[in-house]
Amino acid sequence: MPRPTPVAVEVATSAPVTRVLAVNGRIAALHSVDVRPAVGGALVALPVAEGDLVEEGQVLARIDAEAQNAVVRQAMAALDAALIARDEARETYDRSLALGANVARSVLETQARAVQSAEQEVARLTAVLEQAQVALRDHTIRAPMRGTVLVLESEIGQIVDTATQLLTLADLSALVVEADVDEAYATQIAPGQRAVLRLAGETDTRDGHVSFVSRLVDVTTGGLAARIGFDDPVTAPVGLTVAANIIVDARDAALTVPRTALDSAGDGTGVFVVREGAARFLHVTVVDWPAARLIVTSGLTEGDVVITDAAGIVEGQTVTVDRP
Repeated sequence: MPRPTPVAVEVATSAPVTRVLAVNGRIAALHSVDVRPAVGGALVALPVAEGDLVEEGQVLARIDAEAQNAVVRQAMAALDAALIARDEARETYDRSLALGANVARSVLETQARAVQSAEQEVARLTAVLEQAQVALRDHTIRAPMRGTVLVLESEIGQIVDTATQLLTLADLSALVVEADVDEAYATQIAPGQRAVLRLAGETDTRDGHVSFVSRLVDVTTGGLAARIGFDDPVTAPVGLTVAANIIVDARDAALTVPRTALDSAGDGTGVFVVREGAARFLHVTVVDWPAARLIVTSGLTEGDVVITDAAGIVEGQTVTVDRP
């Protein structure tokens, strides 16, 4: 007679269970902006350095504006001449009106059109001057928000254009963790879920929560972008690696089995339990999750003696409980 096969077992017992998704992410600023110039030219001033804290509206850089200053002066001179011409047209028209019937109607109409034309020219040149002044202001780059200069990518004397990135400005008072979640678990992640975070180089953990989940999967990587916010303010360099455990599900009581106890080679997914000295196959339903233990939702009863390693076990095989 063949000897019974010794097997390791555990008794199915309900206990509190937490389902966790482990991801790696990096520290990022919630608000950051890449500063680029609105006009091209030579960079003549760069009064900031990496790490500087700047206020909204503070000057970050200046582009040579000598040519644009000439355009503004030219526009001002043209507008001054138009204003003089308009005033002369008005005076001529007013004198003709004062003469009354001594001036022909056709002359009055011509002079009225001349006044109207002069007004339109003044309006046009005023707009030209305003446009030139706006372009002049664009030669001075100011901070769009309060923040810290993270990266400085330009130098004085450099020729820049509208595609040139001068620097990166970020608000370091609001830091988050940016991570990619595999698309297989995209429907399991939702804003508001709790998370446990550990920064690289630290042993203590920090509490956080999922603040954003993208609705678009990156087809090239199969990842879903997510952001995790810190419950308490944190100071850390941007780009630092963070290990995050997102708590997807928490149950007060549930049955679990080791992943090694599952057998899918036969008729469906199930586990082997020990009954009257033999291995019996039970069909079970589990929550598929990247973890060493899986939650059993049906098929298993509390108190069942589960064989923890199903490798090589078959239905009806005589077994003996291997007790250490």
